[in-house]
Amino acid sequence: MKIILAPDKFKGSLTGIEFCNAVEQGVKIISPNAEIIKLPLADGGDGTIDILEYHLKGKRIKVNVCDPLFRTVQASYLYLDSISTAFIEMAEASGMKLLNSEEQNCFGTTSFGTGEIILDAVRKGAKTIILGIGGSATNDCGIGMASAFGYKFLDQNGNEVNPIGKNLSKIISIDTNNIYSDFKNVHFKVACDVTNPLFGLKGAAYVYAPQKGASQNEVIQLNHGLCHIANIFQKQFNIDVQSVKGAGAAGGIGAGSLVFLNANLLSGIDLVKDLVNFDNKIEGSDWIITGEGKLDSQTLSGKTIQGVMSSAKKQSIPVAAFCGSISLQKKHIDNLGISYTASVMEKAVDLEDAISNSYKYLSVISAKFAKDISEITT
Repeated sequence: MKIILAPDKFKGSLTGIEFCNAVEQGVKIISPNAEIIKLPLADGGDGTIDILEYHLKGKRIKVNVCDPLFRTVQASYLYLDSISTAFIEMAEASGMKLLNSEEQNCFGTTSFGTGEIILDAVRKGAKTIILGIGGSATNDCGIGMASAFGYKFLDQNGNEVNPIGKNLSKIISIDTNNIYSDFKNVHFKVACDVTNPLFGLKGAAYVYAPQKGASQNEVIQLNHGLCHIANIFQKQFNIDVQSVKGAGAAGGIGAGSLVFLNANLLSGIDLVKDLVNFDNKIEGSDWIITGEGKLDSQTLSGKTIQGVMSSAKKQSIPVAAFCGSISLQKKHIDNLGISYTASVMEKAVDLEDAISNSYKYLSVISAKFAKDISEITT
């Protein structure tokens, strides 16, 4: 029997690789001769670099950059010399994980550090840059990122504004005279799994800024700033960012990457699957076991499990989903096409127990799965 293990991480509990090890351990108790192939995945959010490093064996490059509050922090990215490609996570320089709870407020944060990482990769010779934008702490529409490349954002007096979210509405024009020239030779791909527009009730500010510490009044100001900068983009670059799905991703980095990087916004899980040659590697398998921390409504919005399902359906491979918890109704699970589900919370005493002992419970779940399917096939 050939079983593919293709999970995302259990955030705060297990990495995708640890998930694979736990499941292999459980399956082998019942089916010691099973062929297990470990293909952990990610959807472009934080942790994607670890998954790509596991599969592609690139080298980590460390660089000192600015964090969301312009403090120096050491960040890293993955670089593959063989294909001149860099994999960058926005969260490394501009992520919520870099701020304590009192500091988290996207009204005053910047994506400048993300731009510094990109600039370093371009100077190293990268011809393709893949940018994962999950976990951002910003709502600056990418003006911080662009400032690192030489863009200047000017107010009504011709003075350069500090590139943070609250200053978007102060920008009157964008000076492009001193942009780093080598950018025109680089192909940018942005892993983007949301479809939010840049501004409006479903835009970056109203949907995500409260989660990043902004008050109700600040959310209103940020939304106004995003609308304002969109008008400038339209006038100066003839780009209607509001009409592009995903422009509101990561506090407007979706829109900023279109304007400043001429980037393609692509599904994060599809990008990762292509890079690791996923569809070819699952050929001829009897089962795929996937999983993530929570099987919920967000699973239906382009997350790892949905990406696994789309590949499995093409080859008629049944899929089992082992998750930390499951809140998705059975009808939605059936609609996804998942054949077998189990959760750590079904075994654990409480959430703390589930998080602390998820590896053990996952092995138990996997052994039961192997027993169940062996009974079906015999």
